[in-house]
Amino acid sequence: MAGSLLQSVEISASQFLDIFNHYDNDGNGFIEGKELQSFIRELREARQQAGLDLTDEMRQLVCEYETNSERRIGLIELVQVLPTEENFLLFFRQQLSSCSHFIQVWRRYDVDHSGFIEADELKDFLKELLLKAQRICDDKKLDEYTAATLKIFDSNADGKLCLSEMSRLLPDDQNFLLRFEVSLI
Repeated sequence: MAGSLLQSVEISASQFLDIFNHYDNDGNGFIEGKELQSFIRELREARQQAGLDLTDEMRQLVCEYETNSERRIGLIELVQVLPTEENFLLFFRQQLSSCSHFIQVWRRYDVDHSGFIEADELKDFLKELLLKAQRICDDKKLDEYTAATLKIFDSNADGKLCLSEMSRLLPDDQNFLLRFEVSLI
């Protein structure tokens, strides 16, 4: 199934998640080692079977992996490689460009001050995020993005996101700063 999705010119948010989960066999949030070898091999084969060339981003990933076998990719790197119809995860990351801004956004969308971002709060955030990126999105697509975001980041499957779950989108150095700032709150 993942191989046929790799042949697509564009994939949806839920298909993106299916591909990521297919190759992240150990569920650690990264495609690495043999998982990455399989992904790259199947990506090349699928694109070739569909008569499609690798995109520049795909070629760059292949080149980087071939020169560094310790390489691993996470959600953000994969969303930059695969041809998704809406790079909502990248929009999300751009919106949360620093840990200070991240905490401000967190407080703004945690409307009930529960310490969690529930699905309805997340949907409001994604809707505003897409509007800022000048992307028109119907309710069905917005529901899909909300569900995909919860699937990706809700590590304990409780239907809501805590601060540490949402912070996975920040670069590692920003994640360290976020943990420090949260400890001061």
